[in-house]
This record gives sequence, structure tokens and C-alpha cells, in this order.
Amino acid sequence: MSWNTYAATLIRYPQFGFSLDTSLMDLDEAFLTKMAPKVEKAYADIAALESGAIANPDEKRMVGHYWLRNAKLAPSKELSDAITKPLADLKHFAEKVHTGQVKPPGGGIFQRILLIGIGGSALGPQLVAEAIGHGARMPIHFFDNTDPAGIDRVLSDIGTTGLANTLVVVISKSGGTPETRNGMVEAKAAYDAAGMDFGKHAVAVTGVGSKLDQVAEKQGFIARFPMEDWVGGRTSVMSTVGLVPAALQGIDIDSLLAGAAAMDVETRKTGDKNAAMRLALAWYASGNGKGEKDMVVLPYKDSLVLFSKYLQQLVMESLGKEHDLDGKVVNQGIAVYGNKGSTDQHAYVQQLRDGVPNFFATLIEVRKGRHGESIEVEPGNSSADYLQGFLRGTRKALYDSGRKSVTISIPEVTPFQLGVLIALFERTVSFYASLVNINAYHQPGVEAGKKAAAVFLDLLGAVRSRLVSEAKTANEIAFETDADAEDVYHCLTHLAANGEAQISLGATPAEDNFSL
Repeated sequence: MSWNTYAATLIRYPQFGFSLDTSLMDLDEAFLTKMAPKVEKAYADIAALESGAIANPDEKRMVGHYWLRNAKLAPSKELSDAITKPLADLKHFAEKVHTGQVKPPGGGIFQRILLIGIGGSALGPQLVAEAIGHGARMPIHFFDNTDPAGIDRVLSDIGTTGLANTLVVVISKSGGTPETRNGMVEAKAAYDAAGMDFGKHAVAVTGVGSKLDQVAEKQGFIARFPMEDWVGGRTSVMSTVGLVPAALQGIDIDSLLAGAAAMDVETRKTGDKNAAMRLALAWYASGNGKGEKDMVVLPYKDSLVLFSKYLQQLVMESLGKEHDLDGKVVNQGIAVYGNKGSTDQHAYVQQLRDGVPNFFATLIEVRKGRHGESIEVEPGNSSADYLQGFLRGTRKALYDSGRKSVTISIPEVTPFQLGVLIALFERTVSFYASLVNINAYHQPGVEAGKKAAAVFLDLLGAVRSRLVSEAKTANEIAFETDADAEDVYHCLTHLAANGEAQISLGATPAEDNFSL
């Protein structure tokens, strides 16, 4: 580590206060020279992506999330209009909700939001709410799983009387995603039980003509906003998916979009001052282009606590692929974990410094400590001084122990700066995917899990139908259903745990008996 290396390699965008420090990643000239042909191809690949090339051949789709913050870049007027019109509509809708022109059927105004979604349809809005939604005009709650206890807890937080002035935003591209559908069914049941019309409290963000779109029309939802098939869930936070709930919360969505657009402008440029390309090269160098090192994300700001969780989906779902574009088995990916500094320095930095060196760190610095004056927590030092000290100390301690790190700095956490960070990592993922020759825009592993879940549910129904008052073992029911005994056993224990079956434990699971 040297001052000269830091000064020579730091990338700064002073017009919006951003910097990227890769001086502790040891990217030498020999590596950069060797990577030059791959870098040139990556620039060409993302240019093609932004011009409307079919980037997801599995589904024959374009990938257009970069157009969302600059619709003029969309390759046709039709696509541009598909961005600008919904944006204007959702702003107008949020204003009507805030002013009471759109109101609950029982009168008054909508005071809070319940968002029902899964994956990117929840993670993006959750990140935005946590990072820049403090003191929101309308507080937001989430159904982001099919866990009934979690659903009950959210409903308890809202309260039966609170449902009356809660606006429900249901987000699903197809409307067939089980977790989202289940959440909507649960929400409707809660409204039904309270004697209220669910549809008069609901908004849909979905594909035109989807199952959810049809339900919304049939049940008389207040509004429907389109979700385009060229926007993937993990990059949808700047589409209607993220902007509808953000606008309802009163967040400055124009500033969020402007921040992303500003980073896009800088990272379209070729050369050694492209922060996204530099970051992609750092990822490549750290893991030998094979994802051999995990990425630990440590944002030193409480409001960015969900950023590592957001990056888990963006990075891991995009880059975690079995095959490359040539069909070769490569098992690519970068595992992402983390939480926040300095809190989690007390949880796992001991291992990061002295344990298995199987990672590189990404430290996110927010330079401004707080708005207003700070007290001294000890003579000469404030809480913000300590936070900076922990960041710098961790960075140095890790490097002294042979652990590499990247430091990303922004002035403060605002809608604009959050847009900057999101766009940086989106473009880094695109560049890195090209460098390692994979498709970042499909997710066959996710689809495989959904299909396996459907098979289990079919088996669960068959097992349920075979339960009688006479006790049976899992093996006996497996014979009757022509199924695997272990799969049947898991069905039976699930039914027993939820009051649909009786279990009598034997010496081993094979000897357990089940009955109605």
C-alpha cells in the first residue's frame, strides 16, 4: 500500500462527489494489459445491450433497465413511451393519493402502504425505504415471503383498523409467482374478515394481460401499472416496481433516477476512469475470473444496512451460472454477504482478518456523519470520527493481513447518491459477465427450484389424500403414491406440525406412524 498508488489509481467523479479506491486490490499493469481484449469486448457487449440487442436468448428478450433513467436511449419511440408514460402516471397517482383525491372507500386518506412482492419486487423497494424513506409520508410494510407467521406479524403491526387506510401494492410480472399470489390471497382474506373490499384498497404492478392484471380488473383494483418484460426483477428498482412505492412514500424519484443516469454517463466512457469497469476488473483479479473469492460488503452507514442483501440478488442471481455462453460448464459466480460497519466488525472481522482468506471486502464510505452539529463523545472526537476510524482501521488491518479491499465513497445517503450506487453495481455486473463470458440476464436455477416446489406440492396433496384413521408409515404411503419415502416423510411431518395429521414416533423416522 502506498500513497503514490492510491493517488494514481483513485477514480473520482467530483461533479457528484463519488470516488472508487482499488489501490488495495493490487491491479498491476501486467494484469490490465492481459485483460485489454476482454475489456474491449465488454464495452462492445454493453453498447449492444443498450442499443436493444437480444441479451436474454432463453426468453428472446431485450434487457432495458439502463433506459429507465434515460428514456431517450431506448431503441424505439414505443419503448421510450413505455417508460415515460407510466412514470408520469405514477407521479400523478401518488399526488392524488397524497391529496385525498384517491381515498379509501370508508373515507379519510390512505396513510400507509403494504407492498406484496418477492425477490427484486421486494428487495429494491425495501432498500429504497430503508436508505432514503425515513420519515416517509406513507410508512411501508412488506409481505415478501409465504411465511404465515411473518404475514400475521405484519398484519398485527398494521392492525385491523389500520387496514382501512392501507394502500396495498401487489407486484408480480406474471401474477403467477406463488409467494406473491399467496400474500395477496392472505391480504384479501384479512380485508374480507374486516368486512372491507380488498380491491378498493389495492394497486397492481404487473405485465399487461398477466394473471395479476386479470385479477386486478376483475376485483376492481384502484390502479394498474405496467411491468415490462425487458426489465428483470433484480434490476427493476427504477421501473414501476420501485418507483410506485417510492413515489407513494414521498421520495424524490426524479433525483434517484438522475443519480443512476449520472453514473451511467461516466461508466459508458472507455478508458481507465470507468469505475464500473475498474470494479469488474477487481472482481476478476480477486477471484481469478472464476469467483474464487467471496465479496464481503460493509457499508459504514446504518441506512445502507440492506445494501448487501440487495447486492446478493443482483450479483449472485446474475453471475451464478453453470454454463458459459459457449455451453461449457464453468460454475461461475461471486458469493456476497455482509451487513454494516462498524457493527459487524464485532461479529466477523476477527475471521476476516485471521481466518480463511477466501474473500475480498467492499467498504462503502459515507463522508457526512450527520446533518447538524455533532457533540464530542470524548475530547476532540465525535461519533462520526469514530466511524471513520473504524472504516480506515479495518481497511488497513485487512490489507496488512493479506486481505484485499475496495472502498467506495459517496458524500451522503440521498436519493441521488443511492441511484449512483445502484447504477454502479448494475453496470459492474454487466461488465463482469462479459469478462467471464456468461449470460447475466437469465436464472435457470431459480426456475428449477420453482418446478421442484410444484412437484412437492403435488405430492403433498397425494399424501394428504392417503391419510386415514389407521396409522401408516412413510414407506407404506410412499408405496401407495409411487413416491420416494423420504419425500413422503417430509410431507407427513409438515402435515403433523400443522394439525392435519397425528404422529407417533418410532425408534427411527422409518418407524414413525401417521394417521388422521
